[in-house]
Amino acid sequence: MKAARLHLPSEEKRLLWHLRMKGPMPRTELALALQVSNSALTKLSHNLISLGLVEEREATEAPTRGRPTIPLGISSQGGFAAGATVHKGVLEIALVDFSGEIIALVSEQIGTPGPAEFSAIVQRHLDVLGVRHRLLGQRFFGIGVGLPGSPRSRTGDSWHTVKELPGWNDVPLGPMLGEALGTAVLLENDANAAAMAEYYLSSAGRKASTVVVILLGYGIGAGVIEDGRLVKGGFGAAGEIGMLYPGHLPRPSTLDLLAVLREAGCGIESVARFDELTAGFETVVEDWLDRAASQLELLVNSAIAWFDPEDVVFSSPLPASVVACLAERLNAMPLCWSAERPGQIRISALGGSAIALGAALLPIHAATTLVAG
Repeated sequence: MKAARLHLPSEEKRLLWHLRMKGPMPRTELALALQVSNSALTKLSHNLISLGLVEEREATEAPTRGRPTIPLGISSQGGFAAGATVHKGVLEIALVDFSGEIIALVSEQIGTPGPAEFSAIVQRHLDVLGVRHRLLGQRFFGIGVGLPGSPRSRTGDSWHTVKELPGWNDVPLGPMLGEALGTAVLLENDANAAAMAEYYLSSAGRKASTVVVILLGYGIGAGVIEDGRLVKGGFGAAGEIGMLYPGHLPRPSTLDLLAVLREAGCGIESVARFDELTAGFETVVEDWLDRAASQLELLVNSAIAWFDPEDVVFSSPLPASVVACLAERLNAMPLCWSAERPGQIRISALGGSAIALGAALLPIHAATTLVAG
């Protein structure tokens, strides 16, 4: 599937962003919020409606005599995008429509695929899902891929990824995946992708101007969104907090927990079937959670002090029950929320799917927002 190219003026992108963040809104209120005239708003909305990106919603009753108010909202029929990522032992693929609603979410147990095998699996699933959900012929924005690691440069075509993904390091990864999949591919750090999902798909995330997402995956990373913009840093590697926890030492990551469980005699190799395979090893998991919480306390306090976030989220492919226990331990610690703005760490309601969903949102975000992702 070839990705569509949208060339929207900044005023139309601004209108789309406002509707996406605030929800459906009558034209008069939208014009006031955007500080444009009613006639200008009518012109902007007419073009977006003709493109299928915005739609008129069911009319609400007029508060007084006169015509009912007709809200405008983001149209789910505006197109769709795909996202993919690799957890330890699981490849996950997501499809989202233009409004951000989930069309499909599928996963497959795998070993350690190289870029070619990864592309082949993703393409196979996209072919099936495209037919199943009647997506052929609809506007396609492209594919996003969430990667564990950091880009070698600001352009982001070559990456430094984890050793568990051989064949992904120091190669022109963006062009390779794009050629194999026959469409535009956007690469992003997995924690940044998870942060994007929280910002778009979580009501708490949309209400917050600053969101910090801490991802426990292959390693440990963080994604920060400030006013709709992913904080990238000078070289595109902002949030690479894993460097604070050397790989040869115990660290608060999913891979570390799996290694600890194996050392205790558990036959677990991936995040698939975690609850089933760890039955009888609950004490091992509890001890690991105690240690991980103590390791993360300073990190979380640093994030609060540096960014003053309204929303701090823990995300992981580990079961929600495990992540919730970790958040509970940290929330019981002396975190440095201000007395005027007390906070709580929350766990992602998206689970391990946050990375794939955030990756799927990347092409839509890039094509229709003023802020650079």
